[in-house]
Amino acid sequence: MPRLSQVARDDAHPFAQAVYGAIFGERDPVAEPGTASGTPGDWWTVFALVPDAFDHTTAGFQFYRSPDRELSAQSRELGQTRAGYAVGSQFVFSQHCKAMRDVGFTDEQVAAIPHWSTAGCFSPGERALLAYTDCLVLEHGRVPDGVFAALREHFSEVEILEFTYITSTYAMHATMSRALRLEYDDVDDRVVEVADPHGDFAGLDVMAVVDDA
Repeated sequence: MPRLSQVARDDAHPFAQAVYGAIFGERDPVAEPGTASGTPGDWWTVFALVPDAFDHTTAGFQFYRSPDRELSAQSRELGQTRAGYAVGSQFVFSQHCKAMRDVGFTDEQVAAIPHWSTAGCFSPGERALLAYTDCLVLEHGRVPDGVFAALREHFSEVEILEFTYITSTYAMHATMSRALRLEYDDVDDRVVEVADPHGDFAGLDVMAVVDDA
């Protein structure tokens, strides 16, 4: 379950109710969760706690899908998918793997997102975008001049600004999804202490064991 409360259909503000209808039909998504793509759908019901936030993020989706964008859908999805992977959001990564295929990427390219730097299936421009994405997400905006120079070889200033804004926004979405345990990110952290079956690890002289071996 998400870490925050969900807003039922009857309690949602008018715009959220309209979006609920488009995504969930006549169902109350809290009482009967589930979207056509197989996700629980609780991203929407939790964000509806703050109507302004719901409206703002939905406007962001409209922004990146607008025909006014100079950035191509292929470039956009490349950044969104890699951002989801880099943050570690199963939800953002999984959803945008599908979106990558929808805009023309191959299964080989989708599968290569985790190891793009050693994959040979991306063009020089795509590799520049992936390197820049890692700078935005993993280096928090620390971008070497060489990476930015590679971007400029393939993309206009407008495309670069649009890509920066959209990719950074999706890094935020991925981070929030994990923090609030939304959608596919409702999982326990697997990095935990594993119990010592003998209960005496602290007193074990590891080097003595090695020397005796």
